[in-house]
Amino acid sequence: MVFSGNTVEEITSASLFENLVWLNSQDAANYLRKTVGALRAAVCRGQVRAYKWQRRLYFKRSELDRLLEGSLMRGARYGRHQL
Repeated sequence: MVFSGNTVEEITSASLFENLVWLNSQDAANYLRKTVGALRAAVCRGQVRAYKWQRRLYFKRSELDRLLEGSLMRGARYGRHQL
């Protein structure tokens, strides 16, 4: 919740991510709907780019968005029939 003046605004998880440029491992995993372990494994395989600062991994939200957009599956190419 955010208190602004006399009103209380509810923050949804989607609006929380809109303002963040950098995500830590936990937030990035939540954003991708993966576990932290799966995210770290993807980093080790070179599938996801991570930045290390003070012994912690950080991820750019814009790069995670590009990763998701690039993994879009399209119909018949993956064994589904076209409509």
